[in-house]
Amino acid sequence: MSSGVSTSTDKIIVDRSRSHRNKAVSKAVRATRERLQSSANGSHVFDRDMLAMHVNAVLHGASIMPLVVALVTAIGIYLNPDARLFGWALVMLCLHGVNVLLARRAGRKDFTALETTKWRRRFLVAQVLIGCGWAIFALQDCAACSGDSFYFYKGTVLLFAVSISAMSSFMLRQGVLVGFLPTVASLLVTAVSSGHILDIGLTAACATAVVFFHYVADRLYRSNLTLMSYQSEKDDLIAELEVAKSMSDEARRRAEEANLAKSRFLASMSHELRTPLNAILGFSEVMSSEVLGPLANPTYREYSGDIHRSGQHLLDLINEILDLSRIEAGRYELSEESLSLLEVAEDCIGMVQLRASAKNITIREQFEKQLPQVWADEKAIRQVILNLLSNAVKFTPQGGEITVKVGWTAGGGQYLAIKDNGPGIPEEEIPVVLSAFGQGSIAIKSAEQGTGLGLPIVQAILAKHDGQFILRSKLREGTEAIAILPSTRVLQTVPAVAEATAVERRRRSFA
Repeated sequence: MSSGVSTSTDKIIVDRSRSHRNKAVSKAVRATRERLQSSANGSHVFDRDMLAMHVNAVLHGASIMPLVVALVTAIGIYLNPDARLFGWALVMLCLHGVNVLLARRAGRKDFTALETTKWRRRFLVAQVLIGCGWAIFALQDCAACSGDSFYFYKGTVLLFAVSISAMSSFMLRQGVLVGFLPTVASLLVTAVSSGHILDIGLTAACATAVVFFHYVADRLYRSNLTLMSYQSEKDDLIAELEVAKSMSDEARRRAEEANLAKSRFLASMSHELRTPLNAILGFSEVMSSEVLGPLANPTYREYSGDIHRSGQHLLDLINEILDLSRIEAGRYELSEESLSLLEVAEDCIGMVQLRASAKNITIREQFEKQLPQVWADEKAIRQVILNLLSNAVKFTPQGGEITVKVGWTAGGGQYLAIKDNGPGIPEEEIPVVLSAFGQGSIAIKSAEQGTGLGLPIVQAILAKHDGQFILRSKLREGTEAIAILPSTRVLQTVPAVAEATAVERRRRSFA
């Protein structure tokens, strides 16, 4: 019972909690897209964000306005000792307090689209109230002041107030223009009623300043809107990347699950199939060789030989599949030792010589003599050479020729090349032949079809040796397979006699 539970647990490799985490990411993607696509011109998409920024600006700059009012009142009292300035300062502080309280109340709410419009209107009304406070200041006069000092003082204060308002409320669109309309109106009334040139100039300067700073605030608003749009698009892309990464992780986990299931299946198949196959091969060999006595019917002897050959072929296929599975799983370990590539090649040629002779195929050897030994896995290298020789014998026609070369590479390594004069492989089919279970059109039409695992196994074994496999082929000209071992695998030794001679020569030169 416990084993069944553990097996079922092992099969559940996919992280099932990831789907719940993906829902939040997908929701963020949908929300961002809806926000970007909810308006045709995109001008009202970020109204809620801009209003939230205005609320934060009001709350963070709440202490600036009282300082400005105190400074303006102190300078005004110095120029004109009039108690009316204290009343104006009290009114301004109250209006500013209303604006701050409104911002605090708005900061505790999560706006909807309809509420955003309502709160925006409320903040515009608050700006108008503050503008009325500055209008009251604009109506102040100084009968006891000499010269134009009070006009200069009033104009400087109003321009400073317009600039502060533009910088602090540019996130509230048209806040500067609407807020200072009462101020400009009061100055205009004063200028019309008095007709004084200084009043007219002050009105024109203040109106020009309001228009200019409204233009500056509008440009800042649009720039900030563009930056927020880029930020939203970036967030959208990041969210989509998160979704793609999550899907990729899910696919990788499923692939790992499938690979684990495949490895378990192949391990089970290795045990379950090899045991009866050994019995089939053993008994069929006993029957075909007539160890226990002659078979009365010669057809039975032929059938037992067919059983043995078919069983051996099936065992070879199973071994190839298991080899490729171990290579893909990274469990193909090399048992390295020093060996002679020439000797291994000669042994493999002797093993396929009988099959080649049956097809009247000539195998020519072109070996460079006195090659040093290499550091490699003898069983793996033997498998490489046998696979390449078997393919060459399989696809070489009757009376053909196979050339086997062993020698040095230009980089100091060693190579083995096997070339036949068979039908060849079309150039576009070479990648197919080198892939697992891939077979070319010539192999499919051939009577001796295999699994298509020989060349991928060869390529993987050479890669484990840091080597290289090259396949060259042309139609009706034949195929050449080249296995290359790097120079790091070559065991180059220096004779001890030569070293002793060099040491003796250096000793004599010093003497």
